[in-house]
Amino acid sequence: MSPLSTAGLAQVLGAVIAASLIQVVQPKLFSAPLAVAAIQGACAAVVSAKLGAPKWWLGIHLGFLPAALWLTRLGQDLGVAPIWYFAGFAALLLIFWRTDRGQVPLYLSNAATAEALAAALPDAPCQVIDLGCGDGGLLRRLAAKRPDCDFVGVEHAPLPWLWAKLAGLGRTNLEIRYGDFWRLRLGRFDLVYAFLSPAPMPRLIAKARAEMRPGTLLVANSFAVPEVVPERVIEVDDRRATRLHCYRMGTGTR
Repeated sequence: MSPLSTAGLAQVLGAVIAASLIQVVQPKLFSAPLAVAAIQGACAAVVSAKLGAPKWWLGIHLGFLPAALWLTRLGQDLGVAPIWYFAGFAALLLIFWRTDRGQVPLYLSNAATAEALAAALPDAPCQVIDLGCGDGGLLRRLAAKRPDCDFVGVEHAPLPWLWAKLAGLGRTNLEIRYGDFWRLRLGRFDLVYAFLSPAPMPRLIAKARAEMRPGTLLVANSFAVPEVVPERVIEVDDRRATRLHCYRMGTGTR
């Protein structure tokens, strides 16, 4: 079951359980919508935990219905047209797209990470790809710093892709592609950069082993590959203490 399906099931079961509890214990609570929403959120969080969902979903379930109710009342008080709620939902969808399916949120790499990654590039001209490049900020910095290298970014969320595409215009050594990076072969690249999440890392290292050439480098931002010792870990001097896990193909990753 996908994370989104699990979340939907938790919300529905939470509503059924909450309604049943209120009906049995204190039916008068139905006249207090915010209290009902809070109870439903608590029930949904418990169901989510029982279904084995990640812990960070618990807070979403706890606050989802109360927040929706509060925003609805606030919109009514301020005279906000319903179309703005739809616009907000559409914007979030275009930014995060199918995060529930890929289990990869939108993470943006900062300037300090770009500097650290630039230092890890080969001295000779090379080809680099960013899997899930977001707004393309990392690649624009690298492309400016290393005009002798070719950089490719792949992004499947429409709005970040469009931003990266437009912002990268004029950079002859930078290409931004729209699509699923899992369908792209990695054999031509000397360095593959990924800032994803813990969930896809086993699949990523399997893809890298199958497609990348010996001696090339996979660099994973923050999320290490389970049970695989990296060649080295680059400590980035930034606020979030970023760590770049470097895996050299054909040397110590098998």
